[in-house]
Amino acid sequence: MGYLYRKHPTMYFLRTTAALACLTVIGLFSRCSPMPSGPVIAYPSPAPDTAALPFMPGIVCSDSLDFNAAFSPDLQSFYFTRRLKKWVMLVTHYDGTKWTEPVRAPFADTRYAEADATFGPDGAVYFISNRPKRAGDSSGDYDIWRKRPLANGSWSEAENVTAINSDSTEYYISFAANGNLYFASFRRGGMGEGDIYVSKWVNGQYTKPENLGPAINSPLTEHDPCVSPQEDYLVFTAADRKEGFGEADLYGAKRTGQKWCTAMNLGSRVNTPTYEYCSYFSPDGQYFFFSSNFDVKWVKASAIRDDIDKLCK
Repeated sequence: MGYLYRKHPTMYFLRTTAALACLTVIGLFSRCSPMPSGPVIAYPSPAPDTAALPFMPGIVCSDSLDFNAAFSPDLQSFYFTRRLKKWVMLVTHYDGTKWTEPVRAPFADTRYAEADATFGPDGAVYFISNRPKRAGDSSGDYDIWRKRPLANGSWSEAENVTAINSDSTEYYISFAANGNLYFASFRRGGMGEGDIYVSKWVNGQYTKPENLGPAINSPLTEHDPCVSPQEDYLVFTAADRKEGFGEADLYGAKRTGQKWCTAMNLGSRVNTPTYEYCSYFSPDGQYFFFSSNFDVKWVKASAIRDDIDKLCK
């Protein structure tokens, strides 16, 4: 699992302390749905087909460690994380002709390690941070935080999402269109070292997180969930499974009714001998993003959905 500890901020924290990102949702994701009217994503060229490519080499993919993916609600900005002494959230904007050089995200606080930004259906940005929960807190573990956009173009103060967080590390956030929030946690009572949970959005608030159970989780480590807006597909990272290609691979599952099929390894289309993580479906449903070998990569989302359909018959 050493590769993950070098690449993923939360797992790096867990290794170094011995205590052991990204689905933006805008509209519904369906292979049969028409493209939404209004703003569209100005994807760079060349776009991938069924084989993954690095995303925006020289802008997003650099000679540093780059990971996680999220488009802004207006589809004109792309957020990701880079290791610059600590984990820093960055953004590149589409200026009408090209994607700009990345700069620090306007909601980032460089006093802390922060990563895995994504946008909720309410327009708020959610991310992980090791900032103190309260005065005197020196635990340094990662929690899920959010900031809300303000009318003057600035952002609210960071708010700890207390309904989701525990006294252990939580990280990586993915939303369904109905507001249900999927995330990973190392809290007590799980099936393994780290598990994937869902907190449902009911009557304007998040419910007690539910473990997704043995179809998804194992006695090992699962993290970085990516759920489709309709909650019918799920992709996540699983570490050290015996059938894996490397230290950690991407696994996929499909839900029928209220049950997830047993998650299966997504194979060599996305998995390598290294560590794959930070899965994310683009808001228009066209592409699937993930992080691997120090870069952010992308591939046609239909290829991933087809692979899951075949594996989860």
